[in-house]
Amino acid sequence: MKFIKYFTQFIIIIFLFFIYKILGFKLSSHVSCQIISFFGPFFRSKKIIELNILKAFPDFKKKQIKTISKKMWGNYGRILSEYVFIKKFRNLSLEKNIEIIGQKNLEEIKKTNLPVIFVSGHFNNFELMAMHIEKSGINLATIYRPLNNKFLNYVMEYIRKKYICRNQVKKGISGTKKLLSYFKDGTSIALMIDQRVSQGIKSNFFNHDALTTTIPAQFVKKFNCLVVPIYIERIKNFNFKLTIHNPLKYSNNETIESITLDLNHQLEKMILKNPDQWIWSHNRWK
Repeated sequence: MKFIKYFTQFIIIIFLFFIYKILGFKLSSHVSCQIISFFGPFFRSKKIIELNILKAFPDFKKKQIKTISKKMWGNYGRILSEYVFIKKFRNLSLEKNIEIIGQKNLEEIKKTNLPVIFVSGHFNNFELMAMHIEKSGINLATIYRPLNNKFLNYVMEYIRKKYICRNQVKKGISGTKKLLSYFKDGTSIALMIDQRVSQGIKSNFFNHDALTTTIPAQFVKKFNCLVVPIYIERIKNFNFKLTIHNPLKYSNNETIESITLDLNHQLEKMILKNPDQWIWSHNRWK
């Protein structure tokens, strides 16, 4: 049954990609926004999304929760259509659609020639963050979670390796070892710290314990490296503002727990800036 389900999903996505290619960048964004806004809630639990939003915003009313949820699904849709045009982003054809804040921080990292840890979450078209870092001339490796749908995963891995970041590392224990190898060779690491993990620690996130990755903190303790928060927001549907924040330098007195907690706080600030631009459908506080 799973084979049929996943293959059907694959055919639908490929068909949509074909349609989006014909419609063009802007029109396909609008169309995909409407499609996923309508169908998205049928594939993910509304209850999980509602409970997640209430964890962060306990005073929100049903109308506010519904608004955030609908905009989130619309953003999902726009991201889906943008995969069709990812080559144009890579080849600078759509570079005018991205405003970069803090490019000097990337240039400084290049000068020092020392690897750093870039951290962020699933905001907007999060793929554009790793793409821009690599395009800026920084050796980079990113960690990713393979899709359950093997048909779609093959397509996504191809897109990511060809246009987003060449060094894609599969999530897991073996992946962590590979990240360590990359880092020792001078390659910076980019990872999302907003998903629940099995090999993590419980850390405060919006006043609730959440299993959180300790990879950035472990690298800081082992290598005394810098951590660079990076954030992307969608501006008026088709444009983005990508912000490379100033590097964070932690003292030797900091612990794995305290560094992880601080990074969760950094993530909270990003989410609070545009609540509807974060993906609330992950079962973050399970």
